[in-house]
Amino acid sequence: MTDSARTMSVPDLRAQVRGSRAQALWLATLGFFGGFAGVSIFGPLVPKFTDLIGLSPFAAGMLAAIPSLTGSLLRIPFGAAVDRMGGKKPFLTLLVAANLGVVGLLVLLGTSYPDGMAGSYPLLLVLGALIGCGIATFSVGIGQVSYWYPRSQQGGALGTYAGLGNTSPGLSSMLLPLAVGGIGMLGAYSVWFAILLALTLAYLLLIKDAPVFQLRARGVEVPQATLAELGGGETAPGMGAWEGLKHAARIPATWVLTFFYFLSFGGFLAFTSWLPTFWHAMYGSELRTAGLLTASFSLLSALIRVPGGILSDRVSIRFALAGNFVLMLLGTVVLAFSGSFVLSLIATMAVGAGMGLQNAIVFKLLPRYIPDAVGGASGWIGGLGALGGFVIPPVMGIVTGAVGGAVGYARGFLPFAVLVAVALPVVALLHRWDHRAED
Repeated sequence: MTDSARTMSVPDLRAQVRGSRAQALWLATLGFFGGFAGVSIFGPLVPKFTDLIGLSPFAAGMLAAIPSLTGSLLRIPFGAAVDRMGGKKPFLTLLVAANLGVVGLLVLLGTSYPDGMAGSYPLLLVLGALIGCGIATFSVGIGQVSYWYPRSQQGGALGTYAGLGNTSPGLSSMLLPLAVGGIGMLGAYSVWFAILLALTLAYLLLIKDAPVFQLRARGVEVPQATLAELGGGETAPGMGAWEGLKHAARIPATWVLTFFYFLSFGGFLAFTSWLPTFWHAMYGSELRTAGLLTASFSLLSALIRVPGGILSDRVSIRFALAGNFVLMLLGTVVLAFSGSFVLSLIATMAVGAGMGLQNAIVFKLLPRYIPDAVGGASGWIGGLGALGGFVIPPVMGIVTGAVGGAVGYARGFLPFAVLVAVALPVVALLHRWDHRAED
């Protein structure tokens, strides 16, 4: 504690803190909700751009993947930056970049679409990369919320943040086509930009960093034991961004949690991209119906993170970790071998529930295992874990091609089932490292 902090009582220090836990949670959630919609608003345009420009399958695939790819990788450095400067600056930087990407897309749609698109592929890649910056807000928000809340309440807070924020793609995929049909493409995308801009401005004007960062900005250092009394969490970052990344990388639990998130959230992204084709090829569902079925999976997996996070504050994580993986494993095996539409739908919902609950638990455990570098760890876990959405589908496609026919799309789930089976014994290893997980 500095000399200035020694002469100030807790009430005096508390009077210097602006904002509250609830305010920080809801503003971060709204910001992430706006940023995460980038994939949903850019993705539907890719087939149209592909036809207009004459893109190869590889080029079209890169264009479709670029928002998620940059959004995943940028989670690493920006998540780590929270340990050094708090969450406001890195979060706002990413939101501004996403706004610029949407503005550029609107200009392109207004001036060049559809007849003047020749030669625009490099520009589309840049715009997709900028829009993808909004996805990277996730790891920043994880650190930001974690530093506001004590450990006993972090499960519920992080579950609310991630769960409600993750509803953005599902809601966008359902509402965007309706808006395009009603007011046209340019009008629908302009409305979404207005929403994103409003959320960005609200975040800019109202968000406050956790007490530890507010007081440090005034040159005041206080003991960790005092932080909770000041309205924040009891954890204080002990290092800068790069040091936080290195420190988190040296802790084996970081990579175990990354693997878990690779399966739960990366698997969520993989299933979201795979299920429309699965429903269409395996059961002959119309593409619109297949999209609605996939949106139901997406929304369930997102929303269940809220009660999952709250429960993680109250039940034994030892059993929940393994139980969620068992639910994911059983559901995936049923999908791989079922020929019944109803049974496959139930299995899909079971997998979605398991993924959503597991996502909530992973970030409940993060501050527990890496308390001195929450931002760095959230960067690794959120960034590399999300890459499962890129790695898993091609492997599923290889199996599908080897089996052939409509049933091949069902058998394509088997590689994911194998990965989940591998994770089960790793759960036991994680608990052997730290008995604190047995709450």
